[in-house]
Amino acid sequence: MSAAEVRPASPSDAAEIARIQRLTWRAAYTGLLGAEAIDELDAADLEGTWTETIEFPGSLVFLAVEGEFTVGYCVAGPAPEQEAAAADGTAPEDTTGLIAALVVEPRWGRRGHAGRLLATTAAALRETGVDRGITWVAQSDHATLGFYRRAGWAPDGTVRTLDTGRGMLREVRLTGTLRLELTH
Repeated sequence: MSAAEVRPASPSDAAEIARIQRLTWRAAYTGLLGAEAIDELDAADLEGTWTETIEFPGSLVFLAVEGEFTVGYCVAGPAPEQEAAAADGTAPEDTTGLIAALVVEPRWGRRGHAGRLLATTAAALRETGVDRGITWVAQSDHATLGFYRRAGWAPDGTVRTLDTGRGMLREVRLTGTLRLELTH
């Protein structure tokens, strides 16, 4: 196995992040969104969106790299108040960070990249004064739910339902500590 690392993304990485997003969405979400919707993800539009995301103030974007290959990414930042609020709408008592996306290209899975991405992102969020993290995961995505549970995160009882255009997608909110350590 080549050396694996996590590094901050730069605008020059936008095309590669867009490639990984399209490939991973095709593998994971075709059943939810439909092949047509995945096919309509325009490379130029996605690249522009990723450039804006990387450059957005307060946005944290990290890449997992193995050897010369970029194999995954994680996007995080301060959680919008409506994302961090309790189900009854009350604001949280602590500062909350949102893991907006954590994606590893399927062929590079089970090699520790997701754990390295989450640990690096959690440390960066802590440096900004964030106390805890949240993320949203499809209720039917057992692999991702299991990953976060192994990291010590758990559902907090908050759910949301999204209209995918082909049906409804139920997501659960997970919350957990940002004091993560990698084990080898």
